[in-house]
Amino acid sequence: MDRRPFVGVSTYLVDASWSDWRDRRVALVPQRYTAYVQDAGGIAVLLPPDAPERAPEVLARLDALVIAGGPDIDPAYYGQPPHPLSDIDAVERDVWESALLRAALAAGIPLLGICRGMQVLNVVCGGTLIQHLPDVVEVDVHGGSPGRYGTHLVRPVPGTLLGGLLPEPELTVPTFHHQAVDRLGTGLRVSAHAPDGTVEAVEGPGFTLGVQWHPEQGDDLRVMQALVRAATAARSVQLEPVEVG
Repeated sequence: MDRRPFVGVSTYLVDASWSDWRDRRVALVPQRYTAYVQDAGGIAVLLPPDAPERAPEVLARLDALVIAGGPDIDPAYYGQPPHPLSDIDAVERDVWESALLRAALAAGIPLLGICRGMQVLNVVCGGTLIQHLPDVVEVDVHGGSPGRYGTHLVRPVPGTLLGGLLPEPELTVPTFHHQAVDRLGTGLRVSAHAPDGTVEAVEGPGFTLGVQWHPEQGDDLRVMQALVRAATAARSVQLEPVEVG
């Protein structure tokens, strides 16, 4: 019997308190990410920040990769000073997730970047970011409110990977971000926009996909189901018997 694919999900380091314990350093990710993987048929494997040189070894044991949302990537990675409203507090994540993405791209492992994850993917591929969307859009529908996700429309681009997964002309998605793609990274193409023109999805070779919204916060499993299918197919190819002699 074929096993369900192992899908690595990046986590982050924060100080947390529970029961009798206060301000303990923990590696965590919101449970909606792991449920998203599980509900789509995968096995979620949490990936705490590690030494970047270990990324290829980690990915060799996985079938797919998800880079989760979170704080802003340090704009030094794309040669800019920080905006006054940039939320830069994820040094370990910046290094680790960049290494994971480079290793996944080199190995052709199916990957999905969500919100920050899409932004890190674009930066790893040589792109840049708009550091604060309210500076460039007339009405900001992307940022939600403190502690609550907002919603807005996205329009998948026909003929793209995402357009095939989400064939409707537009759909409403959960959202919470104040940054977005500016210059597109090398090897990527845009596969969805918001009505105001904001880039809402990018994709690259194989199953390389980034979405700016938060699909794990909704009920639509199509993107994650596609990742799980791609991971299963890739693993099946790897396990095909090889005739010798």
